[in-house]
Amino acid sequence: MSPAERVVPGSSNLPPAVWPPTAITPTAEIDATGIATRFITSLNDGLASRNLDAIADLFLPDTGSPDAPTAYWRDHLVLSWRLRTLKGQNAIREYVNDNSNADGLTFALDETHPFRRPQAAGFKPTGGAEGVGFFVTVKTSAGKVGRGLVRLAEVERGVWKVWTLFTTLEGVTGEEERRGEKRVKGVEHGGKEGRKNWVERRVDEGEFTEEGPEVVVIGAGQGGLTAAARLKMLGIPTLVIDKNERIGDNWRKRYHQLVLHDPVWYDHLPYVPFPDFWPVFTPKDKLGDWFESYAKALELNVWTQSELVSNVWDENTKTWAVQIKRTRPDGTTQTRSFSPRHVVIATGHSGKAYTPQIPGKDSFQGDLLVHSGDFPGAKESGKGKRAIVVGACNSSMDICQDYVEKGYDVTVVQRSSTYVISSETSQKVSLGVLYEEGGPPVEDSDIWVYAFPNEALKSLQVDLTGIAVGRDKEMLDGLEKAGFKIDLGPSDGGIFCKYLQRGGGYYIDVGGAQLIIDGKVKVKHGVEIAEVLPTGLKFADGSTLEGDEIVFATGYENMRTTAETILGQELPDEVGDIWGWDQEGEMRTIWTNSGHPGLWFHGGNLALCRYFSRLVALQILARLRGWDSA
Repeated sequence: MSPAERVVPGSSNLPPAVWPPTAITPTAEIDATGIATRFITSLNDGLASRNLDAIADLFLPDTGSPDAPTAYWRDHLVLSWRLRTLKGQNAIREYVNDNSNADGLTFALDETHPFRRPQAAGFKPTGGAEGVGFFVTVKTSAGKVGRGLVRLAEVERGVWKVWTLFTTLEGVTGEEERRGEKRVKGVEHGGKEGRKNWVERRVDEGEFTEEGPEVVVIGAGQGGLTAAARLKMLGIPTLVIDKNERIGDNWRKRYHQLVLHDPVWYDHLPYVPFPDFWPVFTPKDKLGDWFESYAKALELNVWTQSELVSNVWDENTKTWAVQIKRTRPDGTTQTRSFSPRHVVIATGHSGKAYTPQIPGKDSFQGDLLVHSGDFPGAKESGKGKRAIVVGACNSSMDICQDYVEKGYDVTVVQRSSTYVISSETSQKVSLGVLYEEGGPPVEDSDIWVYAFPNEALKSLQVDLTGIAVGRDKEMLDGLEKAGFKIDLGPSDGGIFCKYLQRGGGYYIDVGGAQLIIDGKVKVKHGVEIAEVLPTGLKFADGSTLEGDEIVFATGYENMRTTAETILGQELPDEVGDIWGWDQEGEMRTIWTNSGHPGLWFHGGNLALCRYFSRLVALQILARLRGWDSA
């Protein structure tokens, strides 16, 4: 397998979807609102009468040909309590037939914002595949309320069929988030004896003096905080524990020059978006401070300097027996016992730092040999020193840049190949229109993106990657000439597919590429490391490389390994590896039923945590209320 096609072991490398046919009717003559309205009426009629044939007929037909487009219904918790992608008329028919939530399911047009209104538009960035797209609201007789998006293709003049239908749950009637009209009072009026003020009540809540948490979240990064925020809004008592001294230290303690590569518009957290004066790219320490402020503003219960010291799942009571060791702010230590019904592992979508097992590490006599996660930053006195950075993706290239700025002689060891996109192109091509200054509401943009089943998203990314390569041609040619090998990701799907299918293997260029092109960072490519020498590295071809400092920017193990370390036990086979696509194209194990009762995994970048935190919280709510017995 070529490095470009490498995916998380055991996951499915699904091919890009076939684009639907381009509309026959000229765009100017398409009555998007009329077409959408008629579709909604037909779908609601079919659902109301349980006419499965009529429902299936609204979708592109199954032809059996791999070269023909097919229909998709991507459903996040509306028809079931699972994240599902159904492909083809027959699968969609069976899904509707097998789910009681389809009873009373109704759709309505959502025209409350210009971006949501029906419009004739091209689905394919490079032209063609023009159709009609529109946002919808959904509700069920069981009280589920959600949103979605429909993309229709014209198969004959005036005959429109569903290419993709997306539904996602946003809440349940009677269990609404405590926002707007449902917000808490914040005060107890009257002359009640012993009445406590807000500070006293917050202390009681945060210390769990009266009741224990129903959910314990491990990790106070973007995963843990967003999960806790969603659970807080649903009124579910939740405790977050983190081993660091302060909330946000998971970012503050990273390498000195780290700044987020994604722009601010893509990174908003739930409920409290970044203010409009926030820098486009957030520095790590600023993000750490924001996390700390976020937790305080949302009144999240976070215990720092805390760790899980024991845990046992009780199959009879469906609860965990956990003990948490905590160092309090006054320096005293205590151990508390709780019986939560759910534990969420939110320590990042990666597991333990991965450093290749290379002979001779103990013999190294240089100044530094560490994994990138422990890199302290290049020394100011580094002029004339030799640095070797193993790995060639985001962390590696940022560290190389830091070394160059401090005067080191730098070599990057690139073991295979890397997808590279410039920061400007990433903003304009990968995220532009949706996540930019003056763009749509961020949750609308999220729905627009997730409304693409991942096979269709892959097709979209193939087109966008082609555009990106054209924009970055000079940079990419320069890197190749310097010996730095480029790939385009699985099926040429670029950065999104690299991230979702592999979890890495890419670099968003913020200056490192030019350093390689100019020869300020030398490249050693494609040769395996055989041994660590006292003064550097020896390679399988017998060549050597001298270095005073060696950094292994070699990524991380699967998130499952972290969970087993935290829980102190091997997870059952039912809990599979985490990340990458399953056979339907949904992500494996994370954000959904893990295979172990009461155990959840949540993580990813800020954008993924923003969207999927709601779904994790709603699934936990369903288990707590007995709506989902799995």
